[in-house]
Amino acid sequence: MPLIESDAPMAETSSNDLPDRLPFPPTTYSHILHCSYHDWHPRYRTLAPKSRVIPLTAPFVKYLRADGIVLPPEAVAPTDDDNLDTFSDSGEEEPDPSTEWQEIHTQIKNTISEFGGIVTPKLNWSAPKDATFMAATNDTQCRSPNDIYLLLKSSDFITHDLDHPFDDCVPDTTDDEPTSSTVDSPLPDVPYSLVLRKYVNFNPSLEFRCFVRNRVLLCLTQRDQNHFDFLFPMRDMLRSRIQSFFDEKLKNTFPEPNFVFDVYIPAPHQRVWLIDINPWAQRTDPLLYSWLEILQMKDPIGVQEEEDDGAEGFVRISLQDGKVITSGTSEELEKEDDLSSSDSEDEHAGAEGDDEQAPFLPEFRLIKKDDPEAYAFSSTQYSAHKVPRELVDASLEGPGGMSEFMGQWQDILKKQEQEDRAAGSDSE
Repeated sequence: MPLIESDAPMAETSSNDLPDRLPFPPTTYSHILHCSYHDWHPRYRTLAPKSRVIPLTAPFVKYLRADGIVLPPEAVAPTDDDNLDTFSDSGEEEPDPSTEWQEIHTQIKNTISEFGGIVTPKLNWSAPKDATFMAATNDTQCRSPNDIYLLLKSSDFITHDLDHPFDDCVPDTTDDEPTSSTVDSPLPDVPYSLVLRKYVNFNPSLEFRCFVRNRVLLCLTQRDQNHFDFLFPMRDMLRSRIQSFFDEKLKNTFPEPNFVFDVYIPAPHQRVWLIDINPWAQRTDPLLYSWLEILQMKDPIGVQEEEDDGAEGFVRISLQDGKVITSGTSEELEKEDDLSSSDSEDEHAGAEGDDEQAPFLPEFRLIKKDDPEAYAFSSTQYSAHKVPRELVDASLEGPGGMSEFMGQWQDILKKQEQEDRAAGSDSE
């Protein structure tokens, strides 16, 4: 766990206090579906970056689930210098899988063109960020349909969306209906969709993850696992922006009382963009928190309403006309901005003992400067999901390519074994 700078005291938990199972409320099928991009995006279209949601047909979903990576042939105009013998050693071309979903293939090409030639893809819940090692740009930028297919079919995250979206979930029930076994309850059909977002070069330091419980913004954290010194003096302003965004746009409109949402606040920090909505479930990464911490945080029911009635000491930056709404004086605000981190923690601790006088402030965690894990010397993110690029290239070449790769791999292993033996005899 990285060292963090928090504006709230952290609760101490002994190993004896740890539960055998995290105290999550049951995750229902509808909760997962409400967090699907296809479900929430129409409601918040104006709050999210420009994107297209393409409904997927059964043949396309079958293609994504199929083993191996077979890509449609690239549309290349023939020339006089083309050597027909280079297409295939056997003289047979691979079948074009897109013939079964040509309409989707065309929609993807048109969307890429419409969005300036570069898009980033995701499915209902996940983006193929674990498969970026397959891309020449080492990220999720896609300039052709085949770039998209290669990322989707190489990603464990996408496989989870396709095959395990309702793991550890329970059926929806009414108050007078007993909870039935998930084994006996059929899983709901998922209207799978491909989301193509216009490529924007996001500044990762300005992406934040926000946790909502009982329709109250409980806590916030930066998403990127690096230290950014400039964020610390901006923390109160960013928290106010996100709080106002939540209150005005999400609090009473999202169908679930508990959820996690991601936002992006680019300079000059006047607008908050909704990037994603995630389930209130263990599968969602808590980043600088642990889920146990979040689940055990004090539930500020009733405090938020007092805050709206003019509780002192809290500054809110409204999203409407950029107005700054403050219940304290400017002198109080300046004094609060000058407080050190330790003073802020003491003030927050005192507020916990007098909820009637002070509003609830969501905790906001940032990575500290002296955190050795906050620099790019650690292992690459999603490295556990990667396979050698040579292996994938061989699989694209068919059985002959895979056979050649396996022969080369055996030669490498034998050479390594001989070198190890030679090194061992030299040391004796």
